[in-house]
Amino acid sequence: MAGMSDDAIDRVRGICLGLPEAAEQAFGGHTAPSFRVRGKFFVMTSEDRTAITFKGGPGVQEALVSGDPERFYVPAYVGSKGWIGARLAGDPDWQELTELIEDSYRMIAPKRLAAQLDPGR
Repeated sequence: MAGMSDDAIDRVRGICLGLPEAAEQAFGGHTAPSFRVRGKFFVMTSEDRTAITFKGGPGVQEALVSGDPERFYVPAYVGSKGWIGARLAGDPDWQELTELIEDSYRMIAPKRLAAQLDPGR
């Protein structure tokens, strides 16, 4: 299972680091990868590397958690601020997770950087 979760974290890493000015940086005494843009978190991984948390827009947390509570959950500490947890076990929907990670980035990144994800707008 460790290899499976490492593969998933590597995939999350690739998605996150493909975003403008994204950087990987652990926080505090944690060793799990976390991803920031200009010093602000947009994705965090669990210490056991089986889940990620990311920021969601209004109503997104409730929709995801109520729609698929096996995959999505309200994380401790940051859940009250709209963050969403996603379990990486099994066969995650990588297209959906990529979109959710990009949405989290858009909410956290400065507007100029976030606009780089939508060059046609």
